[in-house]
Amino acid sequence: MVPKVKAFKPDVIIAIGGGGFIPARMLRTEIKVPILAVSLKLYDDATNTVGTEVEKVQWFDETSGVGKNVRGKRVLIVDEVDDSRTTLKYCVDEVKKTNAPAALAVLVVHNKMRPKAAQLPSDVEYMACEDVENFWNCYPWDAAAYGRDIYAHEELARQCLKGGNGVNPSGFDAHNKKIKVADGLKNEVEATSLTGSVMALATLGVGLAIGFFAGKASQSRR
Repeated sequence: MVPKVKAFKPDVIIAIGGGGFIPARMLRTEIKVPILAVSLKLYDDATNTVGTEVEKVQWFDETSGVGKNVRGKRVLIVDEVDDSRTTLKYCVDEVKKTNAPAALAVLVVHNKMRPKAAQLPSDVEYMACEDVENFWNCYPWDAAAYGRDIYAHEELARQCLKGGNGVNPSGFDAHNKKIKVADGLKNEVEATSLTGSVMALATLGVGLAIGFFAGKASQSRR
């Protein structure tokens, strides 16, 4: 994916918080451009519910510093997952309306293969490191929300990658039986052995692998 990003030649990265922050920073190891942060809210972590409208929590100031690199420049928006596409569409529209870049592209780690609630404009280049099934992705930076530390999370991801061996102290059943995924999720999911090296050389091109696992959930996050 890095060659495609380099071919786009971004002047700046806009990371959608919080899921886009870590992928954007990892990408910056290969793409030496500054990162701006925006924060958008559609999903309520406190109630595990999806809102009807995206809330703009934080935006950048284009009148000073790195913010000057957006207007009339080439901008890459980064997020971890394209779920319903609602948040991505809002961010793209807001950047176009508010900051008027010369060119705009979107990069996501995972694109969920499901019907989208919105479509991106035809002049926006779209890049996805991997197309995945419509399961609930549990990323390592969210490990604590599912009652695990990062070490337990990575061990669970490794077990998922192996397809399970019948003994799973983490509580994850790799044979698609219904389980509870910690108190933080507060709903039943169907677990799956879907896992991966999210940003390995074969996908994003950064030599750092992050394991994740996924569970089919009744709610969409973005």
